[in-house]
Amino acid sequence: MEKTYVIGHQKPDTDTVCASISLSYLKNKLGFNTIPRVLGHINNETKFVLNYFNVKEPEYLNDVKVQIRHMRYNKNCMVDEKTSILDAFLVMQKEAETGICIVDDSKKLKGLVTLKELAKQLISGNRDFLKTNISNILSAIQGEIVLKFQDEIDGVIIAAAYQSKTIMDTIKLSHENIMLVGDRYKVLEYAIDSKVQLIIVTGGNEIDDELLTKAKNNKVSIIKTNLDTYHTSTCLTLANYISTLAMEKNPVCVNYLDYRTDFLELIEKSGFTNYPVVNKSSKCLGLIRNVDANQFEKIHVILVDHNGYNQSVDGIEEAIVDEIIDHHNLAQIGTSVPINFRSMPVGSTCTIIYHMFIENGIRIPKDIAGVMLSAILSDTLLLKSVTATPIDRKVVQNLAKIAKVDVLKYGHDMVKVGFSIKGKKAEDLLDEDIKSFRVGNKFVGISQIFTMDYDDIASDVDSFVNEIDKMANGRFDIVIVLITDIEKNGSYIFYDRKSENLMKDVYNTEEFYQGYFVKNLLSRKKQLVPNVIEVLEK
Repeated sequence: MEKTYVIGHQKPDTDTVCASISLSYLKNKLGFNTIPRVLGHINNETKFVLNYFNVKEPEYLNDVKVQIRHMRYNKNCMVDEKTSILDAFLVMQKEAETGICIVDDSKKLKGLVTLKELAKQLISGNRDFLKTNISNILSAIQGEIVLKFQDEIDGVIIAAAYQSKTIMDTIKLSHENIMLVGDRYKVLEYAIDSKVQLIIVTGGNEIDDELLTKAKNNKVSIIKTNLDTYHTSTCLTLANYISTLAMEKNPVCVNYLDYRTDFLELIEKSGFTNYPVVNKSSKCLGLIRNVDANQFEKIHVILVDHNGYNQSVDGIEEAIVDEIIDHHNLAQIGTSVPINFRSMPVGSTCTIIYHMFIENGIRIPKDIAGVMLSAILSDTLLLKSVTATPIDRKVVQNLAKIAKVDVLKYGHDMVKVGFSIKGKKAEDLLDEDIKSFRVGNKFVGISQIFTMDYDDIASDVDSFVNEIDKMANGRFDIVIVLITDIEKNGSYIFYDRKSENLMKDVYNTEEFYQGYFVKNLLSRKKQLVPNVIEVLEK
């Protein structure tokens, strides 16, 4: 069954992580094959939640771009370097490929042979030498063993094409030779006396018992074949190891984790037809052709807690989005086919997922109830935020019973861990939970930091604002930061220095300044973003 990743947004908070985990659990109970993943480091609050309920942290997902491993490539088009030329060709023929990867015993790539090299060998290759094993020879010439004293054969081929006397007078035989001979007793005797490596008796001829005895004593291997000498000589060339060909020992390869887009560029630059596929250890996995570039499978994903390309995983445009579960405003994401899209104006994605459990009649186990409860408490600031709805409150009550926790005590312990900013750098704090959106030609970033340690920031406002200015001069045009203190039930507002007039207009006051405290400001999404958009659009 097709594997599907369940993922949240790029800046994982407790809701996005717990929604991925709980929805994946639900989907798998319904018969799907899903895996929760995160797109970044999880924060301390989320770690506390997962540890408390003994739930495994999802692994990191870098991107969902199409890679070589998602493409069609031939996993069977490789042979051991000791495979015969004939057998290598038969594999190429069976697989309908014009090239074949040559590997060693551990599947490490040794080279690439194409039909072009095979043709050269058949037309103009050196047929005087043989380097192979007995098994390859038997296969190539349809032979059978008469005597065998060694498996590896490496030597010069001599065919008995002259009269016996001519051969004995002009050709000095030795252990370096492989002798091809028919029924010539004298030549056979001379070859055996010279202790050649191998004698191949052609034409289906038998060998005299006296000569066999002498061959045993001299440890001369003998093979016989029904082929005549001419055809034996021709076929014997194909018994050579494939590695004896003039193969490309350093072919242009692709790693199975390479992106398809990079492969397309490689094809254009190199112009080759065949490319071995390897892993990071240079182990060969198969062969891919340039024409395979358009044969691939896209990765399937389910999005939770977001529905915009700019907040999602890298390469989302190349993936298939099967479903979206979210509680935010609709963004610009689109799909090529209809999908299940579920959105509710509630405080947490896990509130929606809770109802999906109920609708499907799936029992919620204690650990899943715990993480879903934590997500709702986190996203609604312990149900104090204006985003909290009566639906969220009811779901929290139900989940708390299953998870067997005291909501007030557990929630306070959770946010206390999550709100701590001790030892964190300003640039890390600003980037930890930042939402981005575009208004006209302005790219706006709004960061929200929850803390009970506001004095740590207030002690050096200039340095903190300097970091905000850096962000506003980099990937954003406007940067606004909320420092939210849940105990004071409000937020301190900071902003890049060039946006001071904007903030004065947003709050309709000339007395606005860095660290301006706004009572009851807890929701960035509902209480700040709409006002900022309204002013910018004017």
